[in-house]
Formats: sequence, C-alpha cells, structure tokens
Amino acid sequence: MQDFVDLGEKFIFLVMLIASILALAVFTERWIVYRWNLTKEANHFLDLLVQHLRKKDILGIENLILNQGRETVYTRFTKFSLEREKENPKGLSELMEGQILKEKIVLEERLPILNTLGNNTPFIGLLGTVLGVIKAFYGLGTLGNSGAEVVMRSISTALLATAAGLAVAIPVVMANNYFSRKLKVIMANLEIVSKEVHANLVVSGKAHHSSHHSSSHH
Repeated sequence: MQDFVDLGEKFIFLVMLIASILALAVFTERWIVYRWNLTKEANHFLDLLVQHLRKKDILGIENLILNQGRETVYTRFTKFSLEREKENPKGLSELMEGQILKEKIVLEERLPILNTLGNNTPFIGLLGTVLGVIKAFYGLGTLGNSGAEVVMRSISTALLATAAGLAVAIPVVMANNYFSRKLKVIMANLEIVSKEVHANLVVSGKAHHSSHHSSSHH
C-alpha cells in the first residue's frame, strides 16, 4: 500500500513536470505565430488596404502586399481574395468565408492542449495531495504518536502537489485566454477585410475596377 502511494506521488510530480514543459513549448510556438499578425505593421497594412479597396486601386493593393516584408494572415487573405475575385467574382463571398475558417483552424492549432492542461493540472495536483494524505494517515496508524513528524512531512509534500498543479494551471489558463482574445481580434479584422472586398470590388463599381485593371496592363 505504502509503496503504491509513493509510486503514485512520484508519478504525479513527473506528470506535472511534463505538463509544464509541454505548456511552455506550446505557448512559445503559438506566441511566435501570433506575434507576426499583431504588430503595428500588420495594423498599418490593414488601414492602407481598406483605403486602397475603397478607391478600387488593385495595383496599389498588389504593391502593398509586395512591400509587406513578412507574410501575415492578412497579406495571405488579401492575396487569396484578389486571385479569387478575378476567377469567380460571384462566389467570392463564400470563398472568403471558407478562407477565414481555414485561417482560424491554423491559428487555433495546439490551443486545445493549453485548454486541457489548464483545466486538468489542478485535479492532478489534488490527486497527489489525496495520495499524500492517505500516506500520512497510514503512517500515523502504524507508527502511533511517535510518527507525528513523519505525518507532518507527508502532509507538507502532499500539499506541494496541489501547489504545483495550480502553479502550472494559472499561467496556462492566462496564456490560453490571451491567445483566444487575440484570435477574436484577427478573425474580426479578416471579416472586415472580406466585407470591404465584397462591397468595393464585387457589389459596386465592377466596371470601374475592370477598366482600371485593363488599363494597368497597357
């Protein structure tokens, strides 16, 4: 019984260690992915893009994408929209909706890992505490009054498991919330771009746009 509980406690601390390393790895990887899409340059690109769209300046938009050094979710989406608009203007709205969902899947990747760790590490820690308390009472039963020190030590180790669980869970939950919030912002921006593209290039001024386009080839 004692051996089983000892083994259980060691296993739980090992799980905590693995969980914290995994959480750190996921956080770092996602942070790198999100960082490029949330810079001032990315927001500046969005502002300029909307201005060009309202002027129906396709050439300006193409130059804007070329001048953007690093590819972001916005440049990718704009490129996609312009290409599809030439091929299939009538179905553009649906195509852009599909592309937004595709980008969302890419951005949401690995976030469920953070969610799972944030929700479950406190319970794993609690399990460690329960095992520790079982061990402490078991020791008290076998050692009698002389075992008080052993019992105190066991209980303090047991509480350490809960503390470790919370220490892993709290930053993980905060990181998960941070990414979820940023994801909403990026998705909202893509929706805005898709509405601007649809309103300016598909619904209104198609003639202006095509004549502009053909003139840019001369």
